[in-house]
Amino acid sequence: MSLTVHKKDLKEVFETSIIQQTAFWSEVKKQQGFLPTAFDFKTENSFIFNEESKHTYTYGDFLVLIQYISKTDYIAYVPYGPEIEPHEENQGKFLEELSEILRSYLPKGCILIRYDLAWRSHWAKDEDHFDETGQWVGPPEKKYQEFRLNFNTSNWNLKKTNSDILPSNTIFLDLKHDSNNLLSSMKPKTRYNINLSFRKGITVKKAGMDKLNIWYALYQETAIRNKITINSIDYFKSVLTARAEDTNSSAEVELLIAEYGNVPLAAMFLVISGNRGTYLYGASSSANRNLMATYALQWEAINIARSKGCTEYDFFGVAPKADAAHPLYGLYKFKTGFGGKIHHNLGCWDYPLDQDRYNHLLAAEMHSQGYHL
Repeated sequence: MSLTVHKKDLKEVFETSIIQQTAFWSEVKKQQGFLPTAFDFKTENSFIFNEESKHTYTYGDFLVLIQYISKTDYIAYVPYGPEIEPHEENQGKFLEELSEILRSYLPKGCILIRYDLAWRSHWAKDEDHFDETGQWVGPPEKKYQEFRLNFNTSNWNLKKTNSDILPSNTIFLDLKHDSNNLLSSMKPKTRYNINLSFRKGITVKKAGMDKLNIWYALYQETAIRNKITINSIDYFKSVLTARAEDTNSSAEVELLIAEYGNVPLAAMFLVISGNRGTYLYGASSSANRNLMATYALQWEAINIARSKGCTEYDFFGVAPKADAAHPLYGLYKFKTGFGGKIHHNLGCWDYPLDQDRYNHLLAAEMHSQGYHL
């Protein structure tokens, strides 16, 4: 067989820079009511990389989060996994075979397997999908995306979701440079605002559980301002309290708060995993925005990540291009100012296991504007 899969202990999940594929994240999601499960896989390189030799293999693993959506129905969600990215022509058949093998490990009642793929978008490699200014125009309609990913599959069963769960566009900043080089690579306005924030007296401090209420007040203000769904404080408590030190893939979490005097103006969760620092959640006050506290906060987070040996920083979520009509355009302007390169990934894909119940779920998702894990 070209692909074999085996269930594994969550503590043995491999170290990775992808937070959502760590044992640490399994602890976070367990506290949030999910049932995490992990699997090892082994595949012939000829099956995923088009290598001629059938005697070389690739080993990997992935984390699956199971959530019941009724007493009898649940979905299996793979956040930013599997990490290993097959050759484009082999991605569909790899996911198809993986899904069919997983079917036997999943109890009756699983409607679908949802892969949130961090693999680079096929259309981010095509010159035809960039305009004359170099801006990415995005992927084509769903039917064309499905045609391309299902290439080489037997069942043609991979379906593009109506919306993504995790960000499908992000910016990675290369940290293998000193502070002066990082600053010089930024846009002049960003560099100016960082310096201005410190001249104005902004300080950035690490905080613990006793300051979670400060974070949450800023977060609520931000959510209301941007008209986004508000998570409970327990959601963030789970990220701050999860522990996975006795595993192969732990992570460090820093709650950072930017203050003017004793007034908190911005806050964020920085997570260190493998060689990457990730700006996971952020919030800011509507007051004193002229003090540029968010710039001081990001610069401090970048330097903390560097001090801990990280070689890249993930800004975690932007608009795909400079489009003022996009709801994440403000984040695009802010985050691109720090330099770095934008990454467009394939986003969420479903492999239905029960077509009738899958169709019913899709209708429910359309009505609720997406089902988010």
